[in-house]
Amino acid sequence: MPNTLRWGILGTGNIAKQFAAGVQGSARGVLAAVGSRSTESAAAFAKAYNIPVAHGSYDAMLADASYDALYLSLPNTMHHEWTIKALRAGKHVLCEKPLSVTLDEAREMLAVAEECGRTLIEAFMYRAHPQTIKAFQLVRSGVIGNVKLIRTSFCYRVRKTEGNIRFDASLAGGALMDVGCYCLSLSRMIAGEEPSAMHAVAFRHPSGVDEQTSAVLKFPSGAIAEFTVGMMTQADNAAYICGDEGYLKLPVPWKPVPGHGEVILSHSIPPRQDDPAAKPVLPEPTIYRINDQRPLYGIEADAFADCVLDLAPPFVSTQDTLGNMACLEILRGQI
Repeated sequence: MPNTLRWGILGTGNIAKQFAAGVQGSARGVLAAVGSRSTESAAAFAKAYNIPVAHGSYDAMLADASYDALYLSLPNTMHHEWTIKALRAGKHVLCEKPLSVTLDEAREMLAVAEECGRTLIEAFMYRAHPQTIKAFQLVRSGVIGNVKLIRTSFCYRVRKTEGNIRFDASLAGGALMDVGCYCLSLSRMIAGEEPSAMHAVAFRHPSGVDEQTSAVLKFPSGAIAEFTVGMMTQADNAAYICGDEGYLKLPVPWKPVPGHGEVILSHSIPPRQDDPAAKPVLPEPTIYRINDQRPLYGIEADAFADCVLDLAPPFVSTQDTLGNMACLEILRGQI
């Protein structure tokens, strides 16, 4: 079996640039080709990341035999069509999240991947990171007891909305689809089950997309997850996993900085309400440091290579993707 996966990149936007830089810092990936709607854009991208082949059309990109796996970074509404075309062209596909716009689209994409004998994984890069894996292991070890509350946020401040695909309703933009899917993914992963009830509210941008969305989910175990996402909102963007015996904090859950990942285990003692002067003595938190120096997208590329080359289990399973898409579809309907 080969030890290296040859990558093609479809799309030349910001996320494609981050992925290309990540592959350059990966252990098992090499950049082989890039495709765009224009020759100029593809050529400029290829030059910036030292990619040997550039294509000025998507069809030409898929006809290229110089790469094995395609990273698809196109807008949400284009995932379904071009993922299926890539799979039928014999490519393995790492498709940006969310996998599709609807649950039915996701089902078809995954069915085609199975039919073609190719790997298709939804590109939740944080799921492949050792920090996320450590947090999951800690929860399952019982150090925080029974999970009661999962609280997350993923917000950022956009200054210029014109031309930004996240503010284009026709491209299935909006905060929920862009970053809410992360909070939903983490909540479901930690709960280990699908929610039995959920509700979302949103504030709409004049463009028609949800500018800010908040949601609450209830799981059969009794755990509750709550999250807020926004494209014109500032927040700490941390994740808290709270149990009846302690809680975990991930200060930077979505994009851990190379060499500086950490999961913090803490315990809280509520102050005595009848004695405001009482100062509870809190135990010192335990900090689990994650010293992985690889870039985030390089870790993701290596994890995908492990799946393709070594048949390792996917870092986001088919069932996980379908579960997330089912929840997204309900929440989108509510807002």
